[in-house]
Amino acid sequence: QVQLVESGGGLVQAGGSLRLSCAATGRSSFSFSTMAWFRQAPGKDREFVAGIAWNGSTYYVDSVKGRFFISRDNANNMAYLQMNSLKSEDTADYYCAVDTTAEEWRIRRQRNAYDYWGQGTQVTVSS
Repeated sequence: QVQLVESGGGLVQAGGSLRLSCAATGRSSFSFSTMAWFRQAPGKDREFVAGIAWNGSTYYVDSVKGRFFISRDNANNMAYLQMNSLKSEDTADYYCAVDTTAEEWRIRRQRNAYDYWGQGTQVTVSS
């Protein structure tokens, strides 16, 4: 059974940094899957933040470009989200997700494209 477990969330002051981690288990390899991070702020829909295809290409939503950086470690089935220059509007629950059917270059932004989800990790940015 596939499981995704996020960690690394917490409380940080505006301008600070956090690094989120996502550990994927239950398959021999996630190397051929797109991995992504979504977030959901209170009272809002869950939104795509960043994704990394299995060829290494990345995509970011405009609001985090230049501040957030997604990476992956295929050998250890891990994904990461380095978040810098955090703002109060980044406050949300952050979720790791895996799309096992994407082509090597494809990063889909629709929630329903992703097969597996973690339980989320909370990020709170104080101003």
